[in-house]
Formats: sequence, C-alpha cells, structure tokens
Amino acid sequence: MKIYIKNMVCDRCKMVVRSELEKIGIFPVSVGLGEVELLENLKENQKQELEMKFQSFGFELLEDKTTMLIEKIKSLIIDLVHHQNNTLKTNLSNYLSEQLVQDYSTFSTLFSEVQGATIEHYFITQKIEKVKELLMYKELSLSEIAVKLNYSDVAHLSNQFKKITGVTATHFKQLADSSYKCNFFLIC
Repeated sequence: MKIYIKNMVCDRCKMVVRSELEKIGIFPVSVGLGEVELLENLKENQKQELEMKFQSFGFELLEDKTTMLIEKIKSLIIDLVHHQNNTLKTNLSNYLSEQLVQDYSTFSTLFSEVQGATIEHYFITQKIEKVKELLMYKELSLSEIAVKLNYSDVAHLSNQFKKITGVTATHFKQLADSSYKCNFFLIC
C-alpha cells in the first residue's frame, strides 16, 4: 500500500515521516518525497493518529487523486532540482510523462487549474530557490551555478532570478551577506 503526504520537500522530511511511522509501530518499506510504501494497509486509528502527528510537522495525508497527482508532480520537480542536480536527459514534459506514465497535456492542464501556475513556472521557481541556496553557501560563482542548473548562460539565469525574486542575484548575495553579518555579530 502507498500513502501520499503533502509538503515533503527534503531528506529531513523523509526522516521525520519514517520516525513518526515507526513510533506508532509502522515500519515502511520505503519513504520518498511525498509517498510512503507500506506492507499493510493502515487501520483507521493509525490513520487518524498519523494525520495528527503529521499536521504538527506541516505535513498532510492525501486521499484525493487530483491532490495526490499534483503533489507527485511537485515532488518529482523538487527531487530533480534539489537532489538530482537538474540532470535531465530529455525535456521536463517528457521526464514527467515517463515518471507518471500519463500524457503531459492532461496533468499539465490539471496542475495549472489547481495551482494557478504552470508546471514550467513551478520548475523555474524551484530552480531559483536552488540558486538562492547556492548563493548563500558562497561556494560557487553565478557562472558555475548557471552551468550546474543547466542554464544556457548567466544572463538567462540572471533574468529569471530578477523576474522571480524582484532583485538581481548580485543584490540578493549582498543582502544575504549583510543579513549573515547582522545575525552573526548581532549588530545592525
């Protein structure tokens, strides 16, 4: 049996979900972003207990098929951008179609209706979140980040960054540096 969970976005989320399941005696076969595979079906009392525990962590058990599909799409994109270093051997629509074994136009329309934004916009937003994270680490230059995230060039990355965040990548980096100094030295 698979259960689907909303708002799982990182490895820490997977650890929390696994831990909470094990606390009530459920030992999952696997825990992925947004989904957990179990050997047995959940009993109603286990389901209610999980819903309460998960809610305290900002997670939500999903039962509606549309919501589960939307969360699966989001999880695939988050995993692609944040954990697989955006290594697509094909375009995003083909990747998602292969992973979901569905026609892209069908779930793309559904995603846009439910989310109020396209899958492509969600993908770009996730890439920009990754750019912000990498800029905060200060390990890579903007050029290296552009290559890492498969941007055609730095100008393309910079344009998307400004469009999504409202500030340039350079300005963001300066804000992050000053924020770090303020928090670290407790002066501002």
